Amino acid sequence: MTAAARADLHFYFDPVCPFAWMTSKWVRMVAGQRDYQVDWRFISLRILNAHIDYASHFPPEYEAGHTAGLRLLRVAARVRAEHGRAAVGPLYDAIGTRIFDTSREVDPLSASDQGARQVLEPLLTSVGLAPDMADALDDESFDELIRAETEEALALTGRDVGTPILHFRPPDGTAFFGPVISRLPSEDDALTLWDHVVGLASFPGFAELKRSLRERPQLAGFGVDPAEVGREEDWHGGSRRTKK
Repeated sequence: MTAAARADLHFYFDPVCPFAWMTSKWVRMVAGQRDYQVDWRFISLRILNAHIDYASHFPPEYEAGHTAGLRLLRVAARVRAEHGRAAVGPLYDAIGTRIFDTSREVDPLSASDQGARQVLEPLLTSVGLAPDMADALDDESFDELIRAETEEALALTGRDVGTPILHFRPPDGTAFFGPVISRLPSEDDALTLWDHVVGLASFPGFAELKRSLRERPQLAGFGVDPAEVGREEDWHGGSRRTKK
């Protein structure tokens, strides 16, 4: 049986989405306690928003950030092709830690720098991969695969969503956008949240549970101390796409 077939969860991520990163950290906590298998799959915000005029719909840095995400996904696609599906999770962990869990005062990383070779090469080395895997940053031949996987994710949920997309008990289980969380729960609360989310996902008629009011993601890369309780505010981050 393949690694994908054994997976309890398919997690579709764009590496520059802060909410996908926070949800992935929660999923890793749960997977470690429940011995779940996660298959890390690709969804590109740059491809998702290809039809949108960035200049009129997004803040100035979003196009560079989403493009960086696509570049990083090309490398992840090459890693998966050459080293297997199990190699994707550690690479995503290394990338997300650098982008989101490092204070910008220590590491002044711009949106475009997120997909820069000099940033990626040490991360590849840290997870036991050759730094020349970074050659794939500019290799558009991987875009067809990433586009197909993005379409695969959207076919599960509908198109008016962002990242992450979670597919529970694939191939026949429910999939939906989110859950979008702004802070990491405790070990115990992580399991409670998981059980509630799975409970919703288990009902085939469940469609959406949503609110627009959010707090800033409790991540060092956003200048927030994760140990502090954040203030709720209407904050629209990189996981949100502009609706038509």
